[in-house]
Amino acid sequence: MTGPQTARRKRANGVESRRRILDATVEIAGERGYEGTSIAAVSAKCGLPASSIYWHFKDKDDLIAAVIERSFETWLAAVELPGEEAGTPLERVTLMAANVARSLVAAPDFLRLGLMLALERRPTEPRGRAVFLQVREISHRRIAELITTLFPALPEDDVRTLATYAVAGADGLFVHREVNGDSVDLVALFELHARFLYDAADRLAVRG
Repeated sequence: MTGPQTARRKRANGVESRRRILDATVEIAGERGYEGTSIAAVSAKCGLPASSIYWHFKDKDDLIAAVIERSFETWLAAVELPGEEAGTPLERVTLMAANVARSLVAAPDFLRLGLMLALERRPTEPRGRAVFLQVREISHRRIAELITTLFPALPEDDVRTLATYAVAGADGLFVHREVNGDSVDLVALFELHARFLYDAADRLAVRG
C-alpha cells in the first residue's frame, strides 16, 4: 500500500514545485523582463535548486512559455458568453467583458509577458513569443465566434474586423493600466469597450 501512496505524494510534490517555479518566474519576469529572468534568479526566488527547475523545464524559454500558457488558460475560461438568463445580449456581452478584465487583473502575466515578447525582435525567436502569438490567434477566433453567435447575419469580413478591433482595444486598455497603475478601473473600461463593440456590430448588421 505504501507504493501508491508514495507515488501520489511524489506527484503532489511535483505539482506544487511546478507551481512555485511558475509563480516565481512571474514575479521575476514582471520586475526584470525577459532578458533579466534567469534560472538562477527563479531558483533563489522559489527556494528550489536549479536542478528541480530543469527537471520541469528545458530552459528559460520553456519556462516563460509555460507561464504564458498557464495564465492564458485562466484568461480563456473567462471568455465565455453568459447564458440568456444573464439578460439581454448587450448585458451578456458586458458581463463577459467584465469577467475578462477581472481575469487580467488577477493573472496579468499572460498578456504582460506576451506583449513584452511580441514587441521585441531577436535573431532567434523565443518559444514564449511563438506560444503567445498562437494563443492570441485562439483568442481572436473565440471572439469572432462570439460575434457570429450574436450577429449571425454579419459578413465574415466584418466579423474579422470587429474581432481584431476587440483584441487591439483590450491590449490598449491593459497597457494603459500597466502604465498608470491600480487607479485605472480596468473592469469599467472593458465594459465600455464591449458596449462600443456591440453597438458597432449592431450598426453593421443593420447596414448589411
